[in-house]
Amino acid sequence: MPQSLVKNYIHIIFSTKYRNDFIDETIENELFAYIGSVCKQFESTAIQIGGTDNHIHILCLLSRKIALMKLVQEIKAHSSKWIKTKGKKYESFFWQDGYGAFSVSPNNIFAVRNYIKNQREHHKNYDFKKELVSYYKKYKIEYDEKYLWD
Repeated sequence: MPQSLVKNYIHIIFSTKYRNDFIDETIENELFAYIGSVCKQFESTAIQIGGTDNHIHILCLLSRKIALMKLVQEIKAHSSKWIKTKGKKYESFFWQDGYGAFSVSPNNIFAVRNYIKNQREHHKNYDFKKELVSYYKKYKIEYDEKYLWD
């Protein structure tokens, strides 16, 4: 094949270190826009970014030129450095070490996008730990609970 044609939609989830509440509604839009710009820099178009005070979801079209692990590493590094410049409240901000990432069928993009858009509402009744574990079960990912939460 003379060209590389790839279309991988990825749903990425990760939290703040120890799930500390840093991402309040005063900073979230600016943070999500910044993360979108980092995705764009690495040719991985962000389709939807959302979350709550202690975690985020990113739905993106992963570039064929970058490994998922590298994209997440760059998003975390750049956004962590950026948010620390936004005031005293954010000086001790860190992301957790790990992440969850799941492939999304093109047929499910609309549903996942809406799900991410409505995270604050969703998490009034459903905590982050239950949410993440439900994804691991849905995708049949084996995990050890003692390594999930840092």
